[in-house]
Amino acid sequence: MRIAVVNNFFPPRPGGSSHLSAALAERYAAAGHEVLVLTAAYQGAPDEEERDGYRVVRLPAMPMPKLGLSIDFDMAFALARPGNLRRVSRLLTEFAPDVIHQHGQFFDLSWISGQYARRHRTPVLLSIHTRLESPDPKYAALFRLLDRFLVRPLIRRFHPRYVIMDELAARYCAQRYGATTADFEYIPVAVEPSRFDGTPELDVRARHSIGDAPLIVSLGHVIPLRDRIALVEALPTILAKHPDTRVLIIGRVYYDAYAKRAAELGVAHAVISTGVVPSAEVPAYFAAADVVAHDLQGGGFGTASLEAMAAGRATIGTVTETNFPAVHLRNWENFVLARPDDPADLADAVIRLFDDPQEREWIAKRQRDLVYSHFTLDVVTRQHLAAFDRMVKERA
Repeated sequence: MRIAVVNNFFPPRPGGSSHLSAALAERYAAAGHEVLVLTAAYQGAPDEEERDGYRVVRLPAMPMPKLGLSIDFDMAFALARPGNLRRVSRLLTEFAPDVIHQHGQFFDLSWISGQYARRHRTPVLLSIHTRLESPDPKYAALFRLLDRFLVRPLIRRFHPRYVIMDELAARYCAQRYGATTADFEYIPVAVEPSRFDGTPELDVRARHSIGDAPLIVSLGHVIPLRDRIALVEALPTILAKHPDTRVLIIGRVYYDAYAKRAAELGVAHAVISTGVVPSAEVPAYFAAADVVAHDLQGGGFGTASLEAMAAGRATIGTVTETNFPAVHLRNWENFVLARPDDPADLADAVIRLFDDPQEREWIAKRQRDLVYSHFTLDVVTRQHLAAFDRMVKERA
């Protein structure tokens, strides 16, 4: 089978969808399929390269201008460069994919490759990694308009099937894009647990002068939908019981309200913002953690949280027990759940985990077992390939 993987985000650009699309492309190639990756240029990465058994083509792209808004994000658009429409069409025509796997419904490379798919009746599988939502009413209204008048008309032209990673994605695709369960492929996000095997050489606690203090690690770019404010507001209660606690916030800061709130509450001394760290160092940061907490606003449970579970660290989420189709989460059995945007409930969960190291280790092991059963790249790759096979047969 010939599989075209399309994502504006791709390594060396950091990000969950970037690394997942690369990992899946590698697995597709290892399974004997021909793979072409189309992505946007990024910081000196080669225009073309062969890696891990597949070809990568990076197209000239223009970065999104920084406007000083809380929704500023490090994105680049290929449509801003004349000639990319023709080049994508030429590349796909030469490759003649049996199926196109797109990552990101609002990326222009998805729209461009969708035009090719429509003309050539090529089946498309579209992974929804990010929902256009915001807790800020004005941005929420803007995103609804973008979905209604831009994204939905464009993607409906090529009728993709949707990778549904959780119940929030299912509801979002139904409401925003008019999709039905007949359009869904229920495939969870994938992680590679093996990268967390072994003992990291990097001593994160020494690097940040943390010593033996209780440590909460929170990984991921700071944006309005992952703003860390609940974590900061939980700190006064946590510090009252465990005064040496430290929080490491890892990722680029696009929205700094958490830092201002920490200063207001007098807990800024307990919060360390590291900025972006190399992907190779992430296992060391998880290994240093006692508790991990990133997804705290009820907006899903992403790759970073599943990786923390794979690393054997007690990880707190704010989803429901039915969040993943066909995967049953049970609070304080194979998962740790807190209420979304609820600092008091979050503080209670953190303190319980700090107070009882034995329970913390037990729940971490159960979470790790859950990842190995349902969320490994081997499991998820097989599910993607099975979906591709069904889609190709349906087209025929």
